[in-house]
Amino acid sequence: MSVDVLTFGCRLNAFESEVIAREAERAGLSDTVVINSCAVTNEAVAQARQSIRRLKRERPDVRIVVTGCAAQTQAEMFAEMAEVDRVVGNDDKMRGEAWRDARAAFDLGFGVGTSEKIAVADIMAVKEMAPHLLDGFKAGLPRVFVQVQNGCDHRCTFCIIPYGRGNSRSVPMGAVVDQVRALAERGHAEIVLTGVDLTSYGADLPGRATLGQLTKQILRHVPELKRLRISSIDSIEADRDLLDVIAEDERLMPHLHLSLQSGDDLILKRMKRRHSRHDAIEFCAQVRRLRPDITLGADIIAGFPTETEEMFARSQDLVEECDLTFLHVFPYSKRPGTPAARMPQVAGEVIKARAKRLRAVGEAALQRRLSAEVGATRQVLIESDKQGRTEHFLPVAISGEKPGAVMPLVIKCHDGARLSL
Repeated sequence: MSVDVLTFGCRLNAFESEVIAREAERAGLSDTVVINSCAVTNEAVAQARQSIRRLKRERPDVRIVVTGCAAQTQAEMFAEMAEVDRVVGNDDKMRGEAWRDARAAFDLGFGVGTSEKIAVADIMAVKEMAPHLLDGFKAGLPRVFVQVQNGCDHRCTFCIIPYGRGNSRSVPMGAVVDQVRALAERGHAEIVLTGVDLTSYGADLPGRATLGQLTKQILRHVPELKRLRISSIDSIEADRDLLDVIAEDERLMPHLHLSLQSGDDLILKRMKRRHSRHDAIEFCAQVRRLRPDITLGADIIAGFPTETEEMFARSQDLVEECDLTFLHVFPYSKRPGTPAARMPQVAGEVIKARAKRLRAVGEAALQRRLSAEVGATRQVLIESDKQGRTEHFLPVAISGEKPGAVMPLVIKCHDGARLSL
C-alpha cells in the first residue's frame, strides 16, 4: 500500500484529497493513511477522531497523518492522539514539501512527542494561491472540479472555517482558463468551479476580477468545453457579469446552490450575514427571470442561538418563497471560539426537531420538482453505467450508456429519488 486518503466534509476537500494523494505518493510515502478532516460541525470533528481510532485498530501498522480544517484549528488535540503520527496544516497539505518533510520525519523516527507531530503553519499568513492541475484525473471522467479560490474574508458568527482556511485568495484568471482547457481537451465533459467563498473570487487579484468575468473568459476561450457548473455561492456577492452569463450561455448549467442560512432578518443579523430575507427572495426571482428553468438549492441552519419558533417558521417559508429544490440542512453546531457560541443557545432536542422538520419541507420540494420533470427532454451527462445528471443536477437512472457522453433523454417517471427514462 502507498497512500490512502479519507475525506470528510465539502467538495473542495474532495478535490484537495486528490492533490494530497498525488503529492504524498510523489514524496515516497508508503503504508500511510491521510485523514483530510472537516471542522464545520462538532460532529464532523468527532467522526474524524472515531475513524482514526477504528483505522488504527484495523490496521495497526499503518501511519496516520491528519490534515484539513479540523487539523488546522485543533492541531494539538489530534497530535495528542496516540494513533496519530503527524498533523499537517491546511495550506501545507497542498505542497509537496510538506509530504517530503513527513517522510523524512518518519524515516528518522521523529514524531513521538505531541509537539514534534505538528507541522501546521499560520494560515492567516498565506496570501497567494497556486493552481493545482490534477494530471491524476482519469481521462474521460465525466465531471471534474477546478479549485479557483480558497479562504474567506467574512466572519459569520457561527463559522470556524476562516480559521481553518485563512483569508480569501484566488487563482489568477489565466491559470484557471488554462486548467479548464487542459481538462476539456482530455475529454472531461463537465467542469465545476469550486472554492470556500466562490463569489469573492478575484478581489485579491490585480484588477479585482470577479466570478462572472472568470466564467465569461472560460466559456469564451474554451469553446470545446461542453458544460460548466459553479458550486455554492453567496447571492449578495453575485456580480453583473455572472448574471449575464446565467442568462446568455447555455453551457453554464442552470443550477445554483446558495448560502442563505436563515429566512429571518434578526437571525441573519446575528449571524453577521450580509443579506436580508428580501435580498434572498429577490435574487431568486431575478435569476428565474433570466433563466426560467433554473434549479436552486440552499444551505439553511436550524436552531441558531436565540432562534424562536416564529423565526424558524420564516426559514421554512423561505423554501417555498425562493422555490428551492435542494435543501442542505445544518443543525446548529456550537463551535468554540466563535461569537455564536457565547449567545443564548437553543436546546439540543429543539435543534434536532427543527432540522427534521426542515428536511421534510426540503424533501417535499424535491418531490415536486421530480414530478414536474416527467415528460421533459433533458440533456443528461452520463456519470456511470447506472446514473446520469440533468443540466439541473437531478439524478437520472440509466442503463448501458457510455460514461462521459451528454445525451438528450426524455424523462418518463421517477421513483422518489431519481428520474427514470
